[in-house]
Amino acid sequence: MTKPKVLVTRKWPEAVEKRISENFDAKLNTADSPMTEDELIVAMKEFDALLPTVTDKVSDKIISTKESKVKIIGNFGVGFNNIDTESAKRNNIVVTNTPEVLTDCTADIAMLLMLGAARRGSEGEFHVRKKEWDGWRPTHMMGTKVTGKTLGLIGMGRIAQAMAHKSHLGFKMNIIFYDPYFDNQEIIKKFNALSCRSLEELLSKSDFVSLHCPSTKETQGLIDLDALKKMKSSAYLINTARGDIVVEEDLIKALNQSLIKGAGLDVYEAEPSVSPGLLKLKNVFLLPHLGSATEETREAMGMRVFDNVVKFFEGKEPRDRVV
Repeated sequence: MTKPKVLVTRKWPEAVEKRISENFDAKLNTADSPMTEDELIVAMKEFDALLPTVTDKVSDKIISTKESKVKIIGNFGVGFNNIDTESAKRNNIVVTNTPEVLTDCTADIAMLLMLGAARRGSEGEFHVRKKEWDGWRPTHMMGTKVTGKTLGLIGMGRIAQAMAHKSHLGFKMNIIFYDPYFDNQEIIKKFNALSCRSLEELLSKSDFVSLHCPSTKETQGLIDLDALKKMKSSAYLINTARGDIVVEEDLIKALNQSLIKGAGLDVYEAEPSVSPGLLKLKNVFLLPHLGSATEETREAMGMRVFDNVVKFFEGKEPRDRVV
């Protein structure tokens, strides 16, 4: 029996690539260079399955390619806003993602950003590396205490719950959240959490605002200058969700004008490009989209894609089907 032809758009963990190569007629991207739109259009005509990552924009133009052979798009990532899912529906293409396996590691990065921004982590490290530190003194590089403060979560899915767990039980933080679709009383009780009636209520009450909502038409640009003005001047914004949820130029303005005290970012509006305005600021802690970047998690994500694609070609329902 002929093996399905599968294209992997970027370099994946070695163990995953080995498993894919053993089970499919696979083409791997050993150079790990991003594929162009034209290359993806050609691929749609040659392969039975496309395995992109969250940084590969799979647009309607690509999905609607004439004489396309692709039957399933197995996305490497929990988010799938890089894929035109409406186009996938119209063209009868199945789309899967990789939920659950990256929950803890992404929450860990959110914690790192919160602590790093509050305690001026990157600023302090550069201070030492540049040999500018001339010794301890009572007023040197004072930051913000995290323990006992109020953490506001926008979205209350798996990653937000993991961050709530680490923050509430580890740092004795008060947990509040805004998520009109969440009403799990057991989890709310577990963290002694407060459900806010509006985004404005959450923004005004939080010492740290952490974003955990997907990028949708409703959430894109959600955190703009108006929203930032509703936050405390002593508050911090943390984003491990998607860059386009925040209007980056508005955030830069808010940080420059001390409308908020600082920010910690792992995602950006136009990745991998980062606004020069952010790079100039000391009160923002920046990471290069490392949320799920551990060996264990990235391998688990790849295996999740593999399992979904195997099930599909066996005629079974993929575990993580989103379309």
